[in-house]
Amino acid sequence: MGEPDDTISGFYDDDGTKIDPNLMEKPSLCTTCRKDDEKKEELLCTLNRIDQQGEDEFRCYAYVSKYDDNANEDKEITNEDEGIRF
Repeated sequence: MGEPDDTISGFYDDDGTKIDPNLMEKPSLCTTCRKDDEKKEELLCTLNRIDQQGEDEFRCYAYVSKYDDNANEDKEITNEDEGIRF
């Protein structure tokens, strides 16, 4: 018999309830983002979606369109209103 696994891992809300990001609906903005398929961005994107769960409007300040060949991924957003909203 193996020992019980006391490791806490995953995502939890402020009340301590575990969140399964696979059960969350992905905003359509995310599906058009160049970073959606990048493994190194997955954690940050997931945290952003969890943070905005239940909000009327989804905002992403890291959004880069898959369809914009002229998009500069390193562009620094200096004004909060410059982020992409959906």
